[in-house]
Amino acid sequence: MQNSNKRTFEIINSRTKIYLVIIAILLVIICCYQIAFVMPAVILYGLICFYAFWTSKKRKAEISEHIQELTINVDSAAKNTLINSPFPLIIMETDGNTIWKSSKFVSEFENVHIENTLNVLMQEIKMEIEEKITSQDSNRTKDRTIQKEQIIDQKHYKIVGEYVKSKSNERKNQSEYMLLLYFIDNTDYVKAIKKYNDAQTCMGIIMIDNYEEMIQRIQTEDRPEVIAKIEKSIYDWAIESKGVVIKSDRDTFVYVFEQRYLEKIKENKFQILDEIKEIKLEGGLQITLSISVSNEGATEYEKYKSALSGMDIVLGRGGDQAVIRENEKYLFFGGRAQEVEKRTKVKARTVAHALEELMMQASDVMIMGHTNGDIDSLGSSLGVYRIAKSLGKEVKIVNQTTGLTINTFMESVKKEEEEDIFIDSQQALSKIANETLLIIVDTHKRSYVEVPELLERTNKIVVIDHHRRSTDYIDNATLTFQEVYASSAAELVTELLQYVEVPISLKTIEIEGLYAGIMMDTKNFTFKTGVRTFEAAAYLRKCGVDIIKVKKWFQSDLDSYNTISDIVKEAEIVRDTIAISIYEQENKDAGVICAKAADELLTISDITASFVIGTVGSKVCISGRSIGDINVQVILEKLGGGGHITLAGAQVEGKTKQEVKEELIEKINEYFEELGN
Repeated sequence: MQNSNKRTFEIINSRTKIYLVIIAILLVIICCYQIAFVMPAVILYGLICFYAFWTSKKRKAEISEHIQELTINVDSAAKNTLINSPFPLIIMETDGNTIWKSSKFVSEFENVHIENTLNVLMQEIKMEIEEKITSQDSNRTKDRTIQKEQIIDQKHYKIVGEYVKSKSNERKNQSEYMLLLYFIDNTDYVKAIKKYNDAQTCMGIIMIDNYEEMIQRIQTEDRPEVIAKIEKSIYDWAIESKGVVIKSDRDTFVYVFEQRYLEKIKENKFQILDEIKEIKLEGGLQITLSISVSNEGATEYEKYKSALSGMDIVLGRGGDQAVIRENEKYLFFGGRAQEVEKRTKVKARTVAHALEELMMQASDVMIMGHTNGDIDSLGSSLGVYRIAKSLGKEVKIVNQTTGLTINTFMESVKKEEEEDIFIDSQQALSKIANETLLIIVDTHKRSYVEVPELLERTNKIVVIDHHRRSTDYIDNATLTFQEVYASSAAELVTELLQYVEVPISLKTIEIEGLYAGIMMDTKNFTFKTGVRTFEAAAYLRKCGVDIIKVKKWFQSDLDSYNTISDIVKEAEIVRDTIAISIYEQENKDAGVICAKAADELLTISDITASFVIGTVGSKVCISGRSIGDINVQVILEKLGGGGHITLAGAQVEGKTKQEVKEELIEKINEYFEELGN
């Protein structure tokens, strides 16, 4: 009874309840003054309550009837909307079962074998739903929408809809879902976007690499003819892409074309690089080009600046190649020729003077090489250390590397130097300041320096390196001395030592360290040597280097030699002339042993390139060597590494040595396929 009264009272709306309370209070007050009015007041209040209840119930019945009628109309409209939808509509389950198709869907795909497409689409959507449900369980969201892009019969469709769970198989722990999907024809929109993108401008820069040397070696009367041949080749190549070429300098051209032709240029792999080499010159001189193309930027000027940045990378990699900057990535073509040695020393003299000024302006100097440092890294660091010391600056070398050859060298340094010149990463991080000059030697890659955090602690950075430039280069350096023709960083530092204005008195260990760096990277003056390499070695010889002592640093003990022999013995030959081997042990000397084993493999007849894979810490390292016929730098660059044509390396994370070997073979095959094309 109490519940019945409660329900009855709930029928009356809130405003009427307030009125009834007010009336009750007034009647009670009246009855207090006139007892005779009690009975009439009760009867009157009862009639008022009955009337209020009756009118409220009637009003609710009318509203309910109206809502029911409206619901029927909405349901009818919804059904009509589904049936007569202007878009193709289908209701399916993820197991491929079709529940219902709209007439528009049937007519849209009546000449198309849509079943296979739908089955593949359902599998993709099911995987997407399961991934979404897993993430939603952790995020507590309930997004049931589906959006996909699909090409059907050369038309682009945007597929949108929702899903609900329809059934589940507990034994197989699987669920199926029912989907309502609209197929919206997006073809005109896609074509409009493509047409817009195709009409966008691409900016390119073309540069003749060895223009000055070519001009000097050609007879005066033959120069106009040779230049005309070069320019005609460039103009003819540009015409193929309906582009415009403007000569901006004696050796530089600006190239403008529409983006619609960019894919064709990629497919042809910049054949102008090979065509230009076919121009024959006296004395066997070969002409090469460097090309940089970019489509990144809101304006043509921004695209031109982007192309200029790309040209810096191309020239830093030795020229004779092309780069495309697209979607914030660099795509390289060519780069298989040996670097051309520059005979002028003007740049070395200029850099030496600039380096002196930067050192004088800095509060102190800090020198850092690459991770797993070698003799070249440490030897060149010692050379720069002596320049800073001669200028009276406080200077330290950041080093945390130990190993076979390094330990012997480090002991010699500590015996000869008057103070402890080396610091570890923690000391370096606590010591560096905004006014510290940070000098990077033997690398230019942000991710490859000994302590990457130091790069963020100062704006005064100098880079001295001889490797081909990668995309991960230190882009905020105040001064960069990167010459890919040089044999080693030690060769570059030796040149700087000859041109600094302050008197330099090298210590014996510093002379030997620089000589050892050149000797290591040239493999006893066998690979990548030029006139300036021997000039640097001659300067160090004049300073009093003990060659026999240096050679002893590179001697291997019997255990190491036997280990290297085992690596050589287990080598696998691919592509008839490429040796690949794996060093199975894991120790701190793995990098050095892999490098020595790769060198040893090259001493075998018919071997033109070698790769040895090992483990250094948590990374898999690869040492690549070549006699020059195969570009190991291009191959290892595909694995995130770099270096030179004859000497390169790479480090891979998150994979086993066997997986890295398989990927390496895949990249070698890609390299030869590109050569064939």
